[in-house]
Amino acid sequence: QVQLVESGGGLVQAGGSLRLSCAASGRTFSAYGMGWFRQVPGKERELVASIRWSGGSTYYADSVQGRFTISRAKSGHTVYLQMNSLKPDDTAVYYCAASRVGSNGYDVWGRGTQVTVSS
Repeated sequence: QVQLVESGGGLVQAGGSLRLSCAASGRTFSAYGMGWFRQVPGKERELVASIRWSGGSTYYADSVQGRFTISRAKSGHTVYLQMNSLKPDDTAVYYCAASRVGSNGYDVWGRGTQVTVSS
């Protein structure tokens, strides 16, 4: 069984920075890529950023473009989300997810980490 564990969330003032980490454990797997999603109560979960394992191409939602950076460790399935110039609208639970080879989309999810940005 594969598990994803997020860390690095917390409370920060507007304009500040946080770095989220997501580490995979359990059975080894091959992934097309990994991504960071976020969700606030009453709204759908949205994709914030993603990275493809082959080639390393990245995607960012318009709302975080230029402020957030997704990266991966050189080995293993570990991804990071560097979040700069945080805004109160970035407040959400952030989830890490993996799209494994052979799956149809993101099929492994972490439990999430809370990010709260105060004004």
